[in-house]
Amino acid sequence: MKWSLQELNKKKSVTFEDDLDLKQNLMSRDSEILDVSKIAVQGRLDADGGVYALNFTAKFDLTMPSSRSLTPVILPMEMTISELFTTASFFEENQENLDADMLFVLEKDVIDLEEAVSDNILLDLPLRVLTDEEKISDELPTGSSWQVLSEEEYARLQAEETVTDKQTPFSQLDGLFD
Repeated sequence: MKWSLQELNKKKSVTFEDDLDLKQNLMSRDSEILDVSKIAVQGRLDADGGVYALNFTAKFDLTMPSSRSLTPVILPMEMTISELFTTASFFEENQENLDADMLFVLEKDVIDLEEAVSDNILLDLPLRVLTDEEKISDELPTGSSWQVLSEEEYARLQAEETVTDKQTPFSQLDGLFD
């Protein structure tokens, strides 16, 4: 769904409700994404002078691998997004009144809803994904000659190692040549 700025300036406001299929787009942009349901989007786009306000909510199911076991996990997600757009010429003319960190300067005279939705989904991807069983369990992954440790376990092992090092037969010679 795209709107030209000329169309928006005439209408002043556009409301929308749509189901977007961005699965291929998102999966090609991030290899961690295993699947994405259709994205239910509803919102409004307002034109005010040279500033365009896009406000929308997006609901969808995202499938990503578990951070521990790589088991696919379905994550129901809901996002509320507000973005402000302007043209390069309007921004240059009104730069002292506008905050560059709050605005997206458009390269073309078009606002693309699919681009805004997919960019925000990629920005909001969770870093830690766990299955329901992994959330309940404190057990971390292990292998034949390795294991994952929590920070607390690692600190405890480091402290034990330091104590063990101090109790060797040569520990009396420690610091002799300092």
